Parts: sequence; structure tokens; C-alpha cells
Amino acid sequence: MKKYLLTVLIGLLSLSLVACNNDEEKASEETNTSEKATEETADVDAEEMQKKLEAQKVEEGKVVAIVNGEEIKGNQYNDALSISQMQFSQLGQDLTTDDMAKQIKDYTLESLVGQTLLLQEIDKKGYEASEEEINKQLETLKASYKTEEEFEEALKTNNLTLDKLKEQIEDTVKYDQFVKNDLKVEEVKDEEIKEYYDSMVSSAGESEETPKFEDVKDTLKANLAQQKTQEKVATKVEELRKAADVELKI
Repeated sequence: MKKYLLTVLIGLLSLSLVACNNDEEKASEETNTSEKATEETADVDAEEMQKKLEAQKVEEGKVVAIVNGEEIKGNQYNDALSISQMQFSQLGQDLTTDDMAKQIKDYTLESLVGQTLLLQEIDKKGYEASEEEINKQLETLKASYKTEEEFEEALKTNNLTLDKLKEQIEDTVKYDQFVKNDLKVEEVKDEEIKEYYDSMVSSAGESEETPKFEDVKDTLKANLAQQKTQEKVATKVEELRKAADVELKI
């Protein structure tokens, strides 16, 4: 949910890079092949990979799930699918096999169901996002781009309008309020950070250079805080899922 546009952009870029890198590795194993032929083969393979990934999408208007009477449409599913494909590709998985395609589909559906349940609960709690809060996050997001033209192109590439993006940001603001006030995530303690650091040091290889604790303390604290939040969110989603009326349509 958070920084939705950037997440989608990273996902699309990763899909492209992974496909090309895999092709280059295969090409390097071939002998007596000209550089031009190798590049052409890589381009074809990457194109075929992308076609297979695109084939996993559904019609934009198709209802893929119904959660407590609220329909989730194909356009939402396809956006989430791109992110799921990126995540699985980072694990080195072959995204085009039947088994993996089903696993990604199920993962994507459940992610959307969980997100919908959370947003329904957030709305039930009465959380709201002010125009000031939305605009503040929007400006932060826009600052990630060098020019207004680049930002507009990113919107276009991801089939988003400014209004749609602001809706996503509004959800994010309300979500953050919900996490802070309702989930009661415990603050990360110094001893937890030190224990986390020590476990990383002990698992590192002898040849690996270990950063000093003070240099990475803030980063480790942020990681632990995120883990705690994710655990709380997962528990809440599981609780909501048990009491929900969910119908998967694909």
C-alpha cells in the first residue's frame, strides 16, 4: 500500500532485468555464437518470458473475489500480480511453470483479500486522511523524480491518474493511523537490536566484513519494527479472515 506507485515501478523494472539477466546467463553457456546472435536470442527469450507473465493476467473488469460483499476487480488483481511476480522472481523462481503460476495467483488473491479486509476494518473504525496529509505524502513521492515530466510518465506507465494515486495515498495514511492506534506494536528495545546484530555477526562468513553496531543500529531497529508490524498485521488479517465472507472467483 505504501508508496504504491514506486512499488509497481520497482516490480516492473525487476521483471525486465531478471528476464534479461537469465537470458544472458543462458547465452553465455553457448559456444561459437556471435555477440549479435546472443543479443537477439536474449531479446527473444525475454519477450517470450514477458508474454507468459502477461498471460497470467485477467480481464480488467472481471470479478476475481468478493469480500464481505465488496468486489475485487481484475485491474486491481493485475497490478498486485505484477508485484507478486517481482517478489517471486527475486527468489530465483521460474514464474512460467503451471505450479508456480498457481502459487503466485493464490498468493496475489490472498494479499488482495487481506488488504481489503484491513481497509474495511479501517473504515469501520472511522479513520480519515486530511487533504494536508495526502498532499504531504504526494509531494514526498513526487520528489523521488527529477522532473514533473518523469512523474507524469510514471503515472502513465502504470495506468494511474493523479486522483487514483491520491486514493492510494489516502489508504496509506489511514492504514498508518490504524497500525499506530489499534495494533499496538511494541517498541523495539535496545537489547533486541543488539541480539539481532549479534545473530547476524555469528552467521556471517569469516571473509565477510562486519559493520560496527553503531553504524547499523538505526537500520536494524527499523527492520525489527517492520517485522513486529508485519506480525501484528498478519495476525489481524487472520482474525478478520475467519469472520469474513470471502468468495474467490478465479
